[in-house]
Amino acid sequence: MIDHDRLFKELLSTFFVEFIELFLPDILTYLEPDSVTFLDKEVFTDVTAGERYEADLLVQAQFLGEASCFLIHVENQAKAQANFGKRMFRYFARLFEKYDLPIYPVVLFSYDQPKQIAASEFSLEFPDFRVLKFNYRVIQLNRLNWRDYLDQANPVASALMAKMQIAPQDRPKVKAECLRL
Repeated sequence: MIDHDRLFKELLSTFFVEFIELFLPDILTYLEPDSVTFLDKEVFTDVTAGERYEADLLVQAQFLGEASCFLIHVENQAKAQANFGKRMFRYFARLFEKYDLPIYPVVLFSYDQPKQIAASEFSLEFPDFRVLKFNYRVIQLNRLNWRDYLDQANPVASALMAKMQIAPQDRPKVKAECLRL
């Protein structure tokens, strides 16, 4: 059986700047590309549920032209999961507590179903008061059209096109185009 999580981590680790360029190009306006450093795996334990979670990818980078740094946390999610936003917030809070650096949270949804727009926030509120609104960037592959990425000279586009919106009759063409690229 193919370990999709490991493959995504390997792809993004190898072509991280290309991933940012493809899906989050605004970051490149303030990211020093030569400063990208991959940090060790972060493990979080939910003692109440007895579950163990690992942050998929954590990158430290410098702001362009500055000595100060920030983190980019990328989480790949291969299955739809209830309360995913809460998990992203927990990762954020624990990473912020440990590193005390600005964190740019990103989730890459690579599942086939559901196709409706995924949530991009977690909030905590009372009837009269919003305590927290936590936002994270969402890249939902099953809502992207593969044709929009066909002419990209980017290895990440080639690798991820197969997880994008593809009509069944177009699957052979997408395979051929991915191999060509």
